[in-house]
Amino acid sequence: MFAKLKKTDKSNEERAGRISLPYVGLACLALFFLTVIFADLLAPYDPFAGDLANQTLPPFWQEGGSAKNLLGTDMLGRDVLSRLIHGSRISLLISVGCIAFYGTIGIMIGLISGFVGGKTDMFLMRVADFWISLPAIIVIFILASIRGPSAETIILAFGIMGWPNYARIVRGETLSLKQRDFIRLARVAGCGNLRIMFSHVLPNIFNTIIILATIDIGGIIVLTATMSFLGLGTQPPSCDWGLMLAEGRQYITYAWWLVAFPGIAIVIAVLGFNLTGDWIRELLDPKQKLR
Repeated sequence: MFAKLKKTDKSNEERAGRISLPYVGLACLALFFLTVIFADLLAPYDPFAGDLANQTLPPFWQEGGSAKNLLGTDMLGRDVLSRLIHGSRISLLISVGCIAFYGTIGIMIGLISGFVGGKTDMFLMRVADFWISLPAIIVIFILASIRGPSAETIILAFGIMGWPNYARIVRGETLSLKQRDFIRLARVAGCGNLRIMFSHVLPNIFNTIIILATIDIGGIIVLTATMSFLGLGTQPPSCDWGLMLAEGRQYITYAWWLVAFPGIAIVIAVLGFNLTGDWIRELLDPKQKLR
């Protein structure tokens, strides 16, 4: 009897943990999107306006800090809080641009591959396998050297390298769906292949696409910050979080806030998208609910 009670307590604790995590993710996402939407209202100063008389001021709670600059200033006297707030827009814009680019390519290839099948399927999947084998960092370096480091280069690089994952998953879903009775009935009703693909197959894989996109945004935010940190992404005076990390690292010994706050912003955004993506997957996938 006691063993059963212990098992029940454990299951209740696990269930409570599962319930609380989505709320953490949603809270992080709410903070992120409110910052993006109301950046102009929330930012106390112009993120690009410097004041050399107030360089590397600490946060307001430290000695020498000021309530005028709550999170301190950087090496050019720019307000860190204002730059963090406006940097959220850059992160979201690049992430959505990347997913729209490579998601569209991957979905189209996956649909064609899974629905047509045969040699077409084999050829497209071998191309995807080859693409996955390419070292992404080398492709990014090549594009950066050709086009120059910028936000557009990030979107193009991720678009070129990111589509195989979507193609494979969409192909698998399409292979499963095309054997269903409603697809056979659509054929009997005289629907063409294109109409079946876009009117019957694609709407039934939206759940999978939404889950993928939500989780992918978190990963892209990290990769975007990494590229900017390495000098391959956005360039000064941009307030991209990765660029803020790169600019602040040489001052980390006496101005820790230049690195700490952009890092915290990245963690909050990524945590929000990842936890929310997992929660959406549990809601939309019946198999996940049974675990």
